[in-house]
Amino acid sequence: MAMASHPTSPVIPDPSLSRPVQSVDSHPKLFHSLLQEHSSVLSLAADAECIYTGSQDGQISVWDKDTFKLKAVLRGHTGSVLALEYAPDKHWLFSASGDSTIRVWNTRNHAPLYLLHPHLETDSGDLFSLVWCPPLQTVYFGCQNTSLQWFSFTFPTLEHASFGVSVPSDGSIHSGTSTPTSTSRKAHKFFDSYPQYTRRPADLNARNPTCASFLPTSVSLTLPTSSSRDVSTPPPEGCVQGDRVRPPLAVLQVPPENVIFSAHYGYVYCMALLPSNREGSDDHFFEDVHDGSLQLVTGSGDSTVKLWKLPYGKSQDATPQLLHTFDCGAGAVLALTVRGDTVFAGCQDGLVKVWDLETRTLVRTLLVVENVDILSMSMLHSDLYVCSANGDIQRWSASFDLVGSWRGHEGIILSSIITRLPSSDTEPREEKFTLVTGGNDDMIKVWEVVPPVANRHALSELSGLGGNTDISKSINDILVYALTKFVAIPSVSNSPVHKEDCRQAAIWLRKCFTQLGAEASLLPTGETTNPLVLATFHGTRTTQHRPRILFYGHYDVISARPNGWTSDPFTLTGRNGYLYGRGATDNKGPIMAVACAAADLLARRALGVDLVLLVEGEEEAGSGGFAEAVKRHKDVIGPIDSILVSNSTWIAEDTPCITYGLRGVVHCNVEIFNDGPDLHSGVDGGSAREPMLDMVKLLGTLTDERNHIAIPNFYDAVRPITEEERQLYKVLSSVTQTPASLLAARWREPSLTIHNVEVSGPRNSTVIPSKVKAHISVRIVPDQDLETIASSVQEHLKNEFQRMKSPNKLNVTIDQTADWWIGNLDDPWFHALENAVKDEWGVEPLRIREGGSIPSIPYLEKEFSCHALHLPLGQSTDQAHLPDERISLSNLRRGKRVVERFLANVASTPAPSPVQPAAT
Repeated sequence: MAMASHPTSPVIPDPSLSRPVQSVDSHPKLFHSLLQEHSSVLSLAADAECIYTGSQDGQISVWDKDTFKLKAVLRGHTGSVLALEYAPDKHWLFSASGDSTIRVWNTRNHAPLYLLHPHLETDSGDLFSLVWCPPLQTVYFGCQNTSLQWFSFTFPTLEHASFGVSVPSDGSIHSGTSTPTSTSRKAHKFFDSYPQYTRRPADLNARNPTCASFLPTSVSLTLPTSSSRDVSTPPPEGCVQGDRVRPPLAVLQVPPENVIFSAHYGYVYCMALLPSNREGSDDHFFEDVHDGSLQLVTGSGDSTVKLWKLPYGKSQDATPQLLHTFDCGAGAVLALTVRGDTVFAGCQDGLVKVWDLETRTLVRTLLVVENVDILSMSMLHSDLYVCSANGDIQRWSASFDLVGSWRGHEGIILSSIITRLPSSDTEPREEKFTLVTGGNDDMIKVWEVVPPVANRHALSELSGLGGNTDISKSINDILVYALTKFVAIPSVSNSPVHKEDCRQAAIWLRKCFTQLGAEASLLPTGETTNPLVLATFHGTRTTQHRPRILFYGHYDVISARPNGWTSDPFTLTGRNGYLYGRGATDNKGPIMAVACAAADLLARRALGVDLVLLVEGEEEAGSGGFAEAVKRHKDVIGPIDSILVSNSTWIAEDTPCITYGLRGVVHCNVEIFNDGPDLHSGVDGGSAREPMLDMVKLLGTLTDERNHIAIPNFYDAVRPITEEERQLYKVLSSVTQTPASLLAARWREPSLTIHNVEVSGPRNSTVIPSKVKAHISVRIVPDQDLETIASSVQEHLKNEFQRMKSPNKLNVTIDQTADWWIGNLDDPWFHALENAVKDEWGVEPLRIREGGSIPSIPYLEKEFSCHALHLPLGQSTDQAHLPDERISLSNLRRGKRVVERFLANVASTPAPSPVQPAAT
């Protein structure tokens, strides 16, 4: 039997907010390829003449930048070369290895200079990362044993040592111990040990056999060299040295005081210096360095990035001081790169976290490739090059747009650098940059890359480095682009067919908020209800209390039948200055406007409040599970000073409004039935008491001949209208050309509505239904009590039905309720919102009320003991819940700016007094 087909949902868009690559030709030209035979390229460095590649087999290959020929091979390490660092002020190359050593090489003649052992030597494990700090003449490195270590090359303490070769004029040592180079290695605890019964410590005289004894005679360990200096050959060093491998000038040791144990709770995989001194950086390293600005960042397998302050000047104490810890929450941090005060952290699972160091907040999260590790990153001015474990390379612009993507390697990309190529004779002044990448396919690839045309303010548009930079254009682009993706998800909460779409909408929104710079998560509301999306944009850290504003919205929408729509309801379509689509005005457009306003302020370091977004997915279906979830996660949400809502429209087209009141509602189901079957009217008509006739009579008792609600004592608690209100209605009447009495009836007077009547049976004109069900609602106003009205409705229906003495049965249930809400017009933050609207639109906003209900507003006010504010963004013709729902593009963008102004006003306005709970 064929199953009935269900409507299929559109493909859920990728959650990344970056624009897709516009052209398949957007990747750079491959300038040259180099093959490093039989060994993965784990690390890269470069100077003006050469490219250095560290291999898995412990060798460092030296490639000529001009001819791309192999110039030399540096041997000495017995483990993989995990990191390389070039020190241009010394003409030194540092190499860190899995053999727990760091070697220092002279890049002028490729001769070995020093062998540096970490504290605890091999117990430090693999040395994953290192940086050279020129002002301190210190090398910092991260270890597998989670320690951070350093060694300073400063004062001349080796001038009395016997080396057998001259000490280089630019190299003198401090903060460690040294030994003459009669041997170039330390005694190994295992290979240089004596039998246990002798109880002798290991030394170099143990004469134990080494793995060199078992090497085939055909293996050649000759070192290609261009050096003219003749250095005597040391004794063989087991599997480390061959017959002609050069010894270093000195063996050095990191002293215990130069170690921070447990610097992280995981391997220290990566580190970077701030300001950046990397080739390709546009940071002004030596010009801007002053006391407190020289910093080190480290990334670890514990999912954190740590910020360390380094001393200023050539101090003998180069100890880093921990300033802050950033929790990426996305697996191990495998790569780091920096620009200005911005740190980019490449993580497992394809995320790049962008941190602002001045405000110490998350600016953005880039979703590069889901579930694919990011192993290397490089910066060329404001362009970020991201290399992934799937062999892809991506280029991201200063506005966080994906502007290039291509397959770089047929394997895992393990390393990358930016470097210049030598100027040619024909174009001596042309500066040509290249991106050099290395992978486990044994390939080194050199890509021609061009610095971005944008000036320094391009980064300022993201991280707020420029005080006068206007970033509204790029944020506005993101606003419309994100809304396009958001509307494309048919998150219809009252349809089981779209249950998964609602969940996907929540997931997408969480990722969207995260990429805009918020800390976001999903909060469950129940097994059958959609989750809440909780996101917090953290304001600039200050010594004063930051106000905390909670924005409430909903990502669910009502259904959208194609009939009546000019375009696909789930494809955001622009026509004549309006954006059409289901949810454009209710409530997806306002949600994105508020989020982008916070992102804009955050990027400019102007967010002086904490903005908490609480977005539910059941508002159109009665907010099931919302209140319980808020109570359960109240500690996670945190204290709240005020609530902001944007879930209604203006009363006209051109005059902005602020909503200060909503009616409450009681939804009631009334059912009259008997135990018999449906009957035929031609056979049984007149002989049976029909439930439909009883229902008509019962519903007729709810109102009188003047259309007033006839429930006893119903109007007793209604708040009388004030003279101030009468004058307000006169003003609004002149604006809307609607009688003031009609506005009052819609907004501040209670009402009763019969929505529908359903019957059992086939619903044709010959059937007497045995069951009739009606759905009614009662709108309530201040100061009617919600529970009292709900009870009085039930009691009235039951009493009137009893008077009818019908043999049929009655069942009355209260389906949903929502309390009325009235704002505090004397609240200082209400005036802050009014001023924000006035400053943006140039006119005083109208103070209006709404006849509808939003259950969550009065609930949130009571739960967090604070006032709520309601800022409508849409116009009266936005068609919310109707075909061709829309929002004005101008209203959307200017509404975002109103929110920015409001948040700025709140940051400088004293917080209002908390709402006192009502007496019970």
